[in-house]
Amino acid sequence: MVAERFAVPFATGRIVTKITDSCCTYPLTLDCTPDCKILSMATNQQVPIVTMPIGEVARRASLTVDAIRFYERRRLLPKATRTAGRFRVYTEDAVERLRFIQLMQGLGFSLKEVGELLKLRERKVDACESVKKLLEAKLGDVHSKLAGLRQLESELVADLRKCNHELNHRRRSAPSPCPVLEEASREG
Repeated sequence: MVAERFAVPFATGRIVTKITDSCCTYPLTLDCTPDCKILSMATNQQVPIVTMPIGEVARRASLTVDAIRFYERRRLLPKATRTAGRFRVYTEDAVERLRFIQLMQGLGFSLKEVGELLKLRERKVDACESVKKLLEAKLGDVHSKLAGLRQLESELVADLRKCNHELNHRRRSAPSPCPVLEEASREG
């Protein structure tokens, strides 16, 4: 019986072993655990896969455990490998990916857009034009929101002037109803 062992891409965090006897090949898949080691074919040296539980990932990424599970459900984070006891374990790649997700959300990208950016990120050089289009669209959204906020600001300043005028008027004569509330009642 001959056994071959090889690692599949890091994103899956799995090691596949093939056992071949005289008639058949049997693939075996092993989950990575904190003690898991990969044998480097080039150097014949063991390289440990450093895994961590979800709580440690949450701490490193400054997220809650629920947020990490949410990102998994939304497919923004690949499903975690599981230990024999069914506990989720992650690599440092997951922490880095979660930080990227947070950074993109901080820039105002929706989860759908973050998903697109994650896919584009894998394409590296080929992604630049697509990323540029997403950034231009997001900048357009920001300009639109800014225009709306400027309009809101001018309305609030005008209402504040009305309040100040009424309060100054009250010092010299009988009080009147709040002009802002009166105007809102007429418009509503």
